[in-house]
Amino acid sequence: MQSSSRLFPVALLRAERCGDLSEDVYRIKAGNSPDPTVELAVTRLGLADHADRRGAPVILLHGSFSNRRFWYSPKGIGLGATLARAGYDVWIPEMRGHGLSPRNQAYRHNTVADYARYDLPVINAFVTELSGQRPCWLGHSLGGITLAAALAERTLAPEDLAGVALFGSQVSRAPWPLRVAPFNWLGRLLMRQLDHVSGPRLKRGPEDEPAGVALELLRWHGLRRRLGRQASDWREGLGSVRLPVLAVAGGGDRQDPPWACEQLFERFGERGQFLLLGRAQGFSQDFGHVDMLVSKAAQAEVWPLVQRWLAAPSRVLPQASVAVEAEAKL
Repeated sequence: MQSSSRLFPVALLRAERCGDLSEDVYRIKAGNSPDPTVELAVTRLGLADHADRRGAPVILLHGSFSNRRFWYSPKGIGLGATLARAGYDVWIPEMRGHGLSPRNQAYRHNTVADYARYDLPVINAFVTELSGQRPCWLGHSLGGITLAAALAERTLAPEDLAGVALFGSQVSRAPWPLRVAPFNWLGRLLMRQLDHVSGPRLKRGPEDEPAGVALELLRWHGLRRRLGRQASDWREGLGSVRLPVLAVAGGGDRQDPPWACEQLFERFGERGQFLLLGRAQGFSQDFGHVDMLVSKAAQAEVWPLVQRWLAAPSRVLPQASVAVEAEAKL
């Protein structure tokens, strides 16, 4: 079968029509990782009746215990579907072992460092090749952390991106037991005995997470901010990043609170904008970790702001919801 890319082997798994949307699913096998069995599924969304009309590329990266369905449902509802209907060229990758991406041979040892060093650069290169433009990346939770890590290590070169938006992403806050050395060590010992952490069993989401990712997060919460085996704090590299950055936090997010998201944002050399989604900022509610992107309120108030930012990533967004602004004009 002929590859869909000139850069590395890519197979088109399926091309289907889903209502008014087209859904093309590719599987990339770049062979650039120490584990040669890694394959990544990337879904491309567009308008079915206007397949030749694709606007600026946008890559949506899911968080932990999640997959592509965070961004669009089988019924065609979600931020990804809305952006495709607005004319954007929407790409939705799924990390190793999530959704349509199969589990690689060394699945239990997968880490955020692996995603940042090997997977995100391949995805960015593939999207750039097919779209002919630099993409904007949007990452939620762990997806945003992975983006920040790739930029800090320059495995994603800032000049190869049009902008990056982080939603509910931070590495500063953790439950207090994880900051107590004996409890942290006990957690690591337990993780070393497991293959994965079950999202469905813990009611955290539809997917599992490899034990390697959990071990890596425990290291970070234990005040050792290393990425993989490197000795230094990976966040130090963010100071040299120069590209439009949007960091978004939910006023009611208890998992990744605003102050912690702002701390990660302040690490970037080019400040961009920090946006807080809360009642005090003119929104209808204090948005939580998930409903900041997946809820009817988000559809009315947050998604339009995302489209505004994508249209001009260097633009400063209003510190109020579009809905409230519209009411004020009446």
